[in-house]
Amino acid sequence: METVLLLLMLPIIATFIAFLRQVVGIKAFGIYTPLIVTFSFLATNGVKYGIAIFLAVVVFGMLMRFALKPFRLLYLPRVAIMLTVVTIMILGILVLGGNIRRTGLAHVSIFPILIMITIVEKFIAVQIEKGDKTAIRLALETLVISILGYYLASWRVLLEFVASYPWAILFTIPINVALGKWTGLRLTEYLRFKDVIRKM
Repeated sequence: METVLLLLMLPIIATFIAFLRQVVGIKAFGIYTPLIVTFSFLATNGVKYGIAIFLAVVVFGMLMRFALKPFRLLYLPRVAIMLTVVTIMILGILVLGGNIRRTGLAHVSIFPILIMITIVEKFIAVQIEKGDKTAIRLALETLVISILGYYLASWRVLLEFVASYPWAILFTIPINVALGKWTGLRLTEYLRFKDVIRKM
């Protein structure tokens, strides 16, 4: 039943992410990355552990990029080394969590951890293309969207509604059609250009 509910929540969370992108203006790493991070948070023992692992992955990934820069390695071998080191670091955090009796952290499932470790590649790709500042901003936006998505997917009222009326997820299609035709300014753009808008 839990798997069915998660599947039913998937189009709702995807639509929510699309809304945040098109109307609010939060970019993040596309739609897929915050979506899988959201479900990774659901699979970890509470969102705080998910956030800790996410931030650790991003920080270790960024540090490893600078550490490997002098070696001038090709992209794929470099990413493979980063994934290896980040994996070892996360393993160390889990061992530390067990030693200091943070049992929730020590019992986090391996699959959400693996999913979040793969964020390293996305983060590094954006770093190379658009720079550190943009990569960090998109990582933080991804984290914010994933946290909001987690609470939406954990909302008992919504879960009970979807369980009772699973056909309701079909309404996400016309909502996304409307979002796909959105031509207005995003909320972040209103804030960005508020001085210009006042003079109009």
